[in-house]
Amino acid sequence: MKLDTLILGLDLGTSGLRACVVKRSTCASTAQVNETSLTEIRIPMPMPQKQSQTSQQDASIWQQALDNCLDQLAEQGWSQQIHHIIADATSSTVLLTDTKGQPVSPALMYDDKRALVQAALLSEQLAENSGALGANSSLAKALWLAQAYGKNHLRLLHQIDWLNFQLCGQFTATDENNLLKLGYDSINQAWPSIVRDKMPYPLPNAVSPGSPIGFVSPQLIKQWGFTPDCQVHAGTTDSIAAFLASGASRLGDAVTALGSTLAIKLLSDTPIFASDYGIYSHKLKHQWLIGGASNAGGAVLLHYFSLEQIKSLIPKLDLSKATGLPCYPLIRPGERFPIANPDFKPIIPEKQPAPILLQALIEGLVDIEVKAYQKLEQLGAPKVKRLFGVGGGSQNQAWSDLRAQRLTAKLMTPISQSAAFGVTRLI
Repeated sequence: MKLDTLILGLDLGTSGLRACVVKRSTCASTAQVNETSLTEIRIPMPMPQKQSQTSQQDASIWQQALDNCLDQLAEQGWSQQIHHIIADATSSTVLLTDTKGQPVSPALMYDDKRALVQAALLSEQLAENSGALGANSSLAKALWLAQAYGKNHLRLLHQIDWLNFQLCGQFTATDENNLLKLGYDSINQAWPSIVRDKMPYPLPNAVSPGSPIGFVSPQLIKQWGFTPDCQVHAGTTDSIAAFLASGASRLGDAVTALGSTLAIKLLSDTPIFASDYGIYSHKLKHQWLIGGASNAGGAVLLHYFSLEQIKSLIPKLDLSKATGLPCYPLIRPGERFPIANPDFKPIIPEKQPAPILLQALIEGLVDIEVKAYQKLEQLGAPKVKRLFGVGGGSQNQAWSDLRAQRLTAKLMTPISQSAAFGVTRLI
């Protein structure tokens, strides 16, 4: 006998909203769990408006995408079958709303750095391992928003808070992963006194990812056909949802995501915070997810080659022979991890023929990945046992082949690369 549960996973990011309806079947006799993706919906959104230090988006764009997504779910007949909803969103993307949840400011995106003055003040007062350090932290942005829009009768919402408000029709608790950059202390499960003193808006209640936070709103029931007992759960950040989607679940499992930048996450039994290297840890059930990111990544490849050129050149590379060329593939000076140096200069062998240059760039990316995991191990993280590669770069066969040569961990094929699927695994 199998017990089936239908879960809706939502992934709200910078460029779009993705939904995934997952059927989870549990065999009553063996307790074996199987997960099947029944449908996926993708709603693109216009990219944020960007200038030198600012990056913002209007929440009405999110609203249109969500309404479109719910329309499609209802048209396909899924709404009335869903038992649980859980979402992920971009961490440190925040906005102000009034007490009724209506936006009164644009959303300052995860990479918005206008709060430089506020970040400088916080750096003198916060603990060294605080996730709220830096101009792109939620806390620095909250201080900037307070100066620009005031404090009275306003609330600071993360992107995930806004989404959960639309689902539940009321303000809810927030998962502690999204609260890390607001200054929440996951180790002690508390708000530090300095954050309580500095935060100009009500601090949300922190809960573990996956925790129930309410039921769907009357609007979702009336307009889209959801059932009143459909439960909404606290989610997580988009990068953690992507980690979960890969199938990584054991101590020593790691995920390398090669997108515009090279980001890594490693599952550990103890946290590591090293702000000098941009390393922080998210609590995940009874374990910790250690993360770090290099400024190098796929954007460097696309800086020198078009996607069509990369695809045509890769089959011509002789990966059995290393180029031997020094290469640290950055677009501009400055590196966070595994080297911490804001003035670190790119090393690019630009005068080489195109195939040699491309191979050298890819070798450089793999070398950074090797050094990154070595750095984490030096800082006390467990040795990587299983390694999953995700992101657009995982389609680069040369990158995959060179990783197989250089990395000692067992390379694994991800179950999925959909964060909307991954977030459902928290329930």
